[in-house]
Amino acid sequence: MARAGLTTERVVQAGAEMADEIGFEHVTPTELAKRCGVKTASLYSHVKNAHELKTGIALLALTELADRASAAVAGLAGKDALIALADVHRDYALEHPGRFTAARFRLAPETAATSAGVRHARLMRAILRGYDLAEPHQTHAVRLLGSVFSGFVGLESAGGFSHSDPDPRESWTEILDALDVLLRAWPRKK
Repeated sequence: MARAGLTTERVVQAGAEMADEIGFEHVTPTELAKRCGVKTASLYSHVKNAHELKTGIALLALTELADRASAAVAGLAGKDALIALADVHRDYALEHPGRFTAARFRLAPETAATSAGVRHARLMRAILRGYDLAEPHQTHAVRLLGSVFSGFVGLESAGGFSHSDPDPRESWTEILDALDVLLRAWPRKK
């Protein structure tokens, strides 16, 4: 990236690409400046510090993932919508492991409230309405789905399933089938 072409958006995009290559936790302004062919001080005219850089990458990842998820679940309901949403998370994590990690970066409350994270929550809740879950059950189910999506793809990305059979895709399909059954039979006690 040429110095003259440096913008905040390009810095964040380059940081996201770096995160996918070496891991989100290893992205620093110093390392990113080296990749961009500029001095670290030049980078700081676009991002204040490492936290702001990581926040930018997180916001980019949340937006990309929300855009993909919205497109995938459009017009679907029930199990079909659940599978589409889950597959988007898994595919994104495998394609962009650093960004997927970044999407779970802890944001300041005011930043989180205006981020695409809100779209993720709305999408998940819209899918869960197809299972007729009211509060507080819906919140519990949102947390379960988020845990399953993040946990499975995190383990898969780290190679946790690469030394045994069956293929992780088989497990993924079976887990999604089980989630559908669980959501349809969710206990309704208060």
